[in-house]
Amino acid sequence: MLRKIFFAIILIFIVVQNSIGQDNKTLDKANAKYEEYSFRPAIDIYKKVIDKGFVSADILKKLGNSYYFNADYKSASEIYDRLVNEFEADVTSDYYFRYSQTLRSLGEYDKADELMTKFSEMTSGDSRVSSFKSERNYKKEIKENSGRYDIAPFKYNTKYSEFAPTFYKEGLIFSSDKDTGNLAKYRHTWNSKDFLDLYKVNADSLSMDYVVKLDDEINTRIHESTTAITKDGQTLYFTRNNFKEGKSYKDESGIIRLKIFRAQLVDGEFTQIEELPFNSDGYSVAHPTLSADEKTLYFASDMPGSLGESDIFKVQINDDGTFTNPENLGSTINTEARETFPYVTSKEILYFSSDGHPGLGGLDVFATKIENNSYSGLVKNVGEPINSKLDDFTFIIDESIKQGYFASNRETGMGNDDIYSFVEIKPLVLDCQQKISGTVRDKMSNQVLVGATVKIIDENNKEILDVLTDSNGFYEVLIDCDKGNFVRALMDGYVPSEEYLNKSEGDPQVIDFYLERDLVTGGFGDDLAKLLQLSTIYFDLNKYDIRPDAEIEIQKVIAAMEKYPSLKIKVNSHTDSRGKDSYNLWLSQKRAESTVGYMISKGLSEERLSGEGFGETKLVNSCGNNSKCTSKEHDLNRRSEFIILE
Repeated sequence: MLRKIFFAIILIFIVVQNSIGQDNKTLDKANAKYEEYSFRPAIDIYKKVIDKGFVSADILKKLGNSYYFNADYKSASEIYDRLVNEFEADVTSDYYFRYSQTLRSLGEYDKADELMTKFSEMTSGDSRVSSFKSERNYKKEIKENSGRYDIAPFKYNTKYSEFAPTFYKEGLIFSSDKDTGNLAKYRHTWNSKDFLDLYKVNADSLSMDYVVKLDDEINTRIHESTTAITKDGQTLYFTRNNFKEGKSYKDESGIIRLKIFRAQLVDGEFTQIEELPFNSDGYSVAHPTLSADEKTLYFASDMPGSLGESDIFKVQINDDGTFTNPENLGSTINTEARETFPYVTSKEILYFSSDGHPGLGGLDVFATKIENNSYSGLVKNVGEPINSKLDDFTFIIDESIKQGYFASNRETGMGNDDIYSFVEIKPLVLDCQQKISGTVRDKMSNQVLVGATVKIIDENNKEILDVLTDSNGFYEVLIDCDKGNFVRALMDGYVPSEEYLNKSEGDPQVIDFYLERDLVTGGFGDDLAKLLQLSTIYFDLNKYDIRPDAEIEIQKVIAAMEKYPSLKIKVNSHTDSRGKDSYNLWLSQKRAESTVGYMISKGLSEERLSGEGFGETKLVNSCGNNSKCTSKEHDLNRRSEFIILE
């Protein structure tokens, strides 16, 4: 309020000092045009006032915004630069954001980032701040996403504006101002261009290689633009200025709002036009698109509940043709800036344009995956050449043939806005994928575990996927790094082990698992040596002293018994058949006693241990006395067992 009072005082001062009574009227006229979104006339008037030497923060703000919303980013940047240098105390955060956007459009990314830093310092709780801070490497990400399309100019572009393509039969419906007449009273004052009408090309016949305007009942003397049409071609949704009983209708502020209308195809013509019930005279509803099952209508609006200048909403279409209440898609999609021109593919990918998410400048095209009616997935800039330094919008694609169209006002175009066709040569990865790999091993023996299961489990304890380790104990999986995940390794006879992975940037990670034997699953009579996969415990020839290499294996048994205090075992010692039977029985008994004695010396209770030598009485093969077995076959009988008693 104080600023308005101050501005009024300045104007009075101007009138008095310059003795001209027309400046107030001139400025009032400019402000009125600005409030009506009639930016072109406002620009001319503001420039004249500035040329006379009458400059204020308010005039520069409105002039800069007039250029900005007309996509004249070079002129906008010059005005915003003057604003922040001459009237810094009057500059609010949004002007630093828009100034940053204009510089991105001009390729001045370093200076644009400096302004975004200033914007973030002035703002708290703004999603654009968190996006900027978390995506300071947005240029790297955009570069990684670039180069996935081959683009070409639309055959039917003119020196006027063509945009908003929609698939229709074998061709397209699109919007253009190419032949709506040059009568000033029918000219849209937002940008002083002619009003837009809807056209179709190659829609009724593959041989119809020319553009045809839609029916007069659809096209009026005001704007008709973005469309959506059902697969059977019977129902058309389209955007139009607020139009009632043959006249355009302004709201209390003098603004002609946008609305969505629905028409039915009757006898080859679209008729029975009706206004959708969630339209309003007080805000705009525009740019419809249908879900693949045609049960959901998406659109852009600045209705109450919007987070920014325009948000993307959806409504459900009931079986009787009525609609549910509009639902905002939420803060992952929508920012405090502009989100608009939605398009949903058959694979439930939502494409939209935004100047609130980090981009190259102006409106960029972004994509996100819709999962289970959730809109919280990763939002990615689709990169160049779809996106440019200027405005890129109304993106559509047929995923079955990987071809589509979009519009842009880039400098290489023929008109103000041009349509471009494209072929997708490489799909955009919308999930944050992270490669996790490693090996699964036995903790005691360090031997790889072949056929172990590695599972990925989300934070809701839902199993996402599982793989088996290969012959080298190796596994590799791809996980969604936008969410927290548990990586769990399991194998029969082992205690499961898992690692939790928080959200990440997607860098590959190696996770090796070392599983412990689950001795609780072992029962009476089981051999602990097999459960622990012990290496062979050797003794020197004709000796029963514990060798250093045998100590390592016995220590594993000791560790297991320390972990399970109730475990009792019996040490059984065996020899092969070479040598006298009585000697082998005596030697094996001494080795069993030596092993038990060693374990007691390391702190285990004598009550938990016993030992017995069996000599060659329990061979595991047919290598008995006088057999012709190889030395390797005889070695199989030279073994120690640690039998679980309790």
